[in-house]
Formats: sequence, C-alpha cells, structure tokens
Amino acid sequence: MNYQKEELKQGITLHQIQTQNYKTNLYAIFLATPLKRENVTLDALLAAVLRRGTQNLPSQEEISKKLEMMYGASFDCGIEKTGDNHIMKFYLETLNEEFLPSPENLTKQSIAILLDIVLNPFLENNAFKKEYVKGEKQNLRQIIEGKIDNKSKYAYDRCTEEMFKNKPYGLYKFGYIEDLEAITPQSLYVYYQELLKKCKIDIFVSGKTENNAIKEMITQNEMIQRLQARKPEYVVNNETTEEKQEDSPKETTESMQITQGKLVIGLDVKQTNQNSRFIASVYNAILGGGANSKLFQNVREKQSLAYTANSGYVRTKNSIFIRCGIEIDNYQKALDTIKQQLEDMKKGNFTEEDLQNSKELILSSIEGITEEQDTEITYYYGQELANTFVTIEEYIQKIKEVTKEQVIKLANNIFINTIYFLKD
Repeated sequence: MNYQKEELKQGITLHQIQTQNYKTNLYAIFLATPLKRENVTLDALLAAVLRRGTQNLPSQEEISKKLEMMYGASFDCGIEKTGDNHIMKFYLETLNEEFLPSPENLTKQSIAILLDIVLNPFLENNAFKKEYVKGEKQNLRQIIEGKIDNKSKYAYDRCTEEMFKNKPYGLYKFGYIEDLEAITPQSLYVYYQELLKKCKIDIFVSGKTENNAIKEMITQNEMIQRLQARKPEYVVNNETTEEKQEDSPKETTESMQITQGKLVIGLDVKQTNQNSRFIASVYNAILGGGANSKLFQNVREKQSLAYTANSGYVRTKNSIFIRCGIEIDNYQKALDTIKQQLEDMKKGNFTEEDLQNSKELILSSIEGITEEQDTEITYYYGQELANTFVTIEEYIQKIKEVTKEQVIKLANNIFINTIYFLKD
C-alpha cells in the first residue's frame, strides 16, 4: 500500500502517501479541535491571520517571494467543518525535485516554510500584529455577511442549522459577527497558544519522496521539537457514533427576495452498523446521486417540479440532505413527490439496473480519489478523524457487495428530520 502513518508524539501524526502519479509534491498540516460556539469564530480568524506572516517571513509579500523562488510553489489555507470538528487546513505544493533543472532540496524548504507558517507566526509585543488581525477581521466579516448571497448554499446551511440546533454541527464554520468584534490581537494569540497544546495535529506528505528522510526533516524541526505530546481534543464521528431519535419532522420556512425557491430536506439514517455507510452511499446514489436517480427522474424530468434535484450523504453525521431548486408555487407538490420517492425506496421500487448504475457512479468517484493529491489526502484524513481505516481497494469491494435487500432494509430506517424552504 502506498500510504503509511506514524505517531511522532502523542496527538501529532505523520502521514505519507507515496505516489508516482504527479509532477508535484503536496504538503499539508491540519489542526483539529472540537466545534464550539465560543471558539468557532476564533478558529476561522486564526487560520486567516497565520497566513499573513512568520518570524522568518514577516509578510504575505515575503512568503510569496520565497514561494516564487521555489519554482512557483503555491500555498493555501482554509477552515472546514468535518463532523463535530473544526479543521484548520494549510497546504503547500511544489514541483517534485526530479523535475528541477538543478539539484535543490525543495522538500526540506517546503516543510520548513509550512511549519513556520503554522507554528512560528509573526508577532508584535507578544501578540499577533494589529494590522493583520484588523485586515482579516474585515475579510471574515464580509464572508459572514455574504453567506446570504449564494441562496442554494444559504438554504443548505440553514437546514443544517435547524437540524442540528444547539449542537456543534449546526454552527457556521466561519463564525459569527457578534463574536468577531470582541477578538483582539492579544486574545487571539492566547487562544492560539492554548490550541497548540491541545489540538490534534496531522501532517501529510504526498508525492515521490523518501519516507525516512521526510520523518527526519520533521522530527528535527525546532518548532516540532517544542510541541508537547498531548491527548488530543477532537471528536470521533462516523456512521456508528451518531445516535438518532425519531421525532416528527421540523419544518422551517424563510422569506427572502428570490425568484427560485430552495427546498432542503435533512434525513436521519438510523442504521448504525459497521457497513451501513456503504449501503447508505448506494441508497443515496439511487435516490439523488445523478441523472438516473429517482429525484432527478421523477421530480425534475417527469413532473418538471424542480430545476435541480439531488441528494448527498454526510457520513460523519449519518445524514442525507435532499436539495431542490423549485418554482415557489410548486412547493407542496414537489414535497409530496419527494416523500413518494422515499416511500418507493422503502418498498423496493427500484430495479437491479438502478442498483448497478448507482454502484458504477460511486465506483467512478472512488477511482478518482487517487487522481488528485488533495482528494487523496482528504480521504485518508477522513479515515483518521473517523477512527476507522478502509483502503481504497476495500472501499471498492464493499460498494460492489451491497445488495438490494440491504438498501431496502436501510431505507426503512431513514426518517425526515428537517424540512427547510426558502421562498419569496
């Protein structure tokens, strides 16, 4: 297998993916911490401030110059919500050394810069630089205020918020304006110091590299040596950890100046055995995974009730979300038609051809995992956070083994949790 991992210190793990598929090497550092209302805005702001400068490269301009000298290396960072965890992600991509015009240790430079950005930030008076914090607070404010601009994404976020009300997964990953105001350069730095003592740290290296050399470069790094071992604070989420209670569906309607209604339905999957995620993936693909799906064919094509109609499975919360863009006047008819598709799935009103087409759709997606370095890293990191490990080959086999009977059984353990409708 081309993947291996090793704990450098408790709570700090090195993952290496050996691959010949690319001319580039990709390096990534992920900091995971539990999603909390009091910290979610701090996390989002922190990820943005860290990219502004380090003690060795004190500005974005200096970082960019250094990357340009490294044959146009690129850096990116962001914040993600994965299950009940908030993840700060930092990526650096460079050319593989065998494609360089002259010998140069780009790997060592890349690791040093990435660790520098995450672990050695630029400070003024034992706090983050005021100018950087002020600038990123303005940027974050625009992102939070602008979440209403993409109506489809907004409706999905609102359905999630309602479905997971007063629970971590219901939080908005970029945080909240009212919390942003109170953050100072000093308070953000204090939070950062505490975070580094407790968070789960995962370092990924993907490309044509030498495993022992990579490990040595990282373990000898001064900033890694300064980090203490920790019992990392993060939440294990997978299809077996999510306890679901069957309640009557919650319905929320919101009005806004729009021309197309947005209907989002959150479903709970109440089957939680070890293989349920593979069955749920196939169920979801039959229901709303593509052009042959029941939602697309019945809600969009046959009855012309929707411009878009699809569904997605969120394994970390064992939930499925149905998303439709509809004529506002078609709301009830569209909702009834969607409910009919859920009933049809329970009764087994789908063919072996539907089952096979859905499996092929999923298999095509799985086979594409190794075609993008960041996708492959995301796959293995998802396994890490879920505290399970399934190779890509095993994943393919598990999907192939799903039967119609298993899908029907799962369908009878799926219930509507939340119906959200955004209308004019």
